[in-house]
Amino acid sequence: MATAQAKAGRREWIGLAVLVLVTLIISMDMTVLSYALPFITADLQPTGSQLLWITDVYAFVLAGLLIPMGTLGDRIGRRRLLMIGAAVFGVASAATALSTSPGMLIGTRAVMGAAGATLMPSTMSLIRNMFHDENERRAAIGLWAAGFSAGGVIGLVAGGALLQYFSWGTVFEINVPIMLLLLVLAPLLLPEFRDPAAGRLDLLSTVLAFVAVLPMIWGVKQFAEDGVDWPQVSGLVGGLILLAVFVLRQRRVADPVIDVRLFRAPAFSAAVVMNVLANFALVGFMFFISQYLQLVLGLRPFSAGLWSLPAAGAAGVGAAVLAPMLAQRFRRAYVAAGGLLVGAAGCLVLAQVGDEVGLTQVVVGQALMTGGIAMVLTLSAELIVSTAPPERAGAAAGLSETGSQFGAALGVAILGSIGTFVYRRQLSGAAPDGVPADSWVTARETLGGAVEESRTLSTTAAETLVTVARAAFADELRVAAVVSAGILVVTAVLAAVLLRNVGVSVPGQQPAGGPADTPTPADPTPADPTPAAGAGAGSTEAADPTPAAEIRIGPESATPAGHRPAHPVA
Repeated sequence: MATAQAKAGRREWIGLAVLVLVTLIISMDMTVLSYALPFITADLQPTGSQLLWITDVYAFVLAGLLIPMGTLGDRIGRRRLLMIGAAVFGVASAATALSTSPGMLIGTRAVMGAAGATLMPSTMSLIRNMFHDENERRAAIGLWAAGFSAGGVIGLVAGGALLQYFSWGTVFEINVPIMLLLLVLAPLLLPEFRDPAAGRLDLLSTVLAFVAVLPMIWGVKQFAEDGVDWPQVSGLVGGLILLAVFVLRQRRVADPVIDVRLFRAPAFSAAVVMNVLANFALVGFMFFISQYLQLVLGLRPFSAGLWSLPAAGAAGVGAAVLAPMLAQRFRRAYVAAGGLLVGAAGCLVLAQVGDEVGLTQVVVGQALMTGGIAMVLTLSAELIVSTAPPERAGAAAGLSETGSQFGAALGVAILGSIGTFVYRRQLSGAAPDGVPADSWVTARETLGGAVEESRTLSTTAAETLVTVARAAFADELRVAAVVSAGILVVTAVLAAVLLRNVGVSVPGQQPAGGPADTPTPADPTPADPTPAAGAGAGSTEAADPTPAAEIRIGPESATPAGHRPAHPVA
């Protein structure tokens, strides 16, 4: 019989606050650079290629190392990896702020991405060990997801505010005191956990995971900027081939980085699919909102960020309040599908914006979209981490974050390409009266280019150019909103189907006090959990002991003496 689930104390909840703060900082660093780019360009004078790498290298390295770093945390200790990452992240942030050349800035941003890859899966997997009660864990993951969702918006606001009074380096210097605080509080508040039977680290699989993810992320991001060309196609195809090699290797080695048999658990598979597609719609569409607020409605960066704060609040409510509350009463399928449909409704509100007025639609639509999707991201994170064996929680968390990054990059690429097609089609005719041909060519590329070109023209020609370009971008945004709504509706149907057999409790979840949840002491002696101990609340394993009722993670061979038995997943 499953033991009673232990409740978290004050130490765990304060520790969670530290983890959420770290997550918020990492998320902020993905957007805080947006407003600093003009200042960096004026100061360091990078080439176009260097500017691209300054913008993207953080996300590239972060995405490529999430799975390997999650696996490393399972082996050397999640708190230890978190503290190592915090120290490196703080030093790299200070070095980034003091960069004196484009090459130095690219290098330090890459180191920040590598350090960020140690922090993200560590924070999520530590929650798995700190909160044993299912409802408390769901609430904790909700707060974690709220911090991540709000961090991107807060990064825009903080970046706009800091750049009004300080140099561009301050947008990175704010990371340093947070990392110092983490180094002080982590040993006091966070438990250590590592898998005592993890086996050796497969270096080849670790390298394969990085080199498979990196070209795919690069390829889909380049599709959005340059369209279809052989380098992007080569990167995507090459990444897919390497991913196939990685998966085949994981099926054969005794100690895989990610056990692909996890995907045979319906809850795990559904969570990964929801994570990718929800981020596809959310991040892909946010690319349009920031431009609309600034270039169509004419808001200053700081004001645009302030009008995005309601969306950050809605994300917090959806992730930290609605998702945990509703998941206690209703099946995951209903809650996830409902959140996705709310997000789709927000997209349809955003599809009503005009080329002169639309602030109300943006604020309301963005709040609905982010609030609904934040609910889904909370549920997907909970399912991924809770369904995976506790000793593999770090690797599972890395997979979850990699899915987020891949979905975001794919959303920017596909929605960006659709938007570019609509924009250029709207401006496909001859140049308006008074607008030179070369200015018209530039204006047809992007709305930002049209606004810049208008500053070199007479008042009448400038107004004409900006008016037609803004109208074209408004059409672009409306089409992207409808496509995003369609993606979310399809995802809602998939969630309802794939999660239809998942009840209120997470299947395959270890009860509190179970051996797999116990933080590993200095000289760990893992207990031997019985099949009954592996049955969480709402699980049917005890009632149905047949082999088909569970999926075991690890080698198919008999368990060696002293080795932790495989963990039932579904």
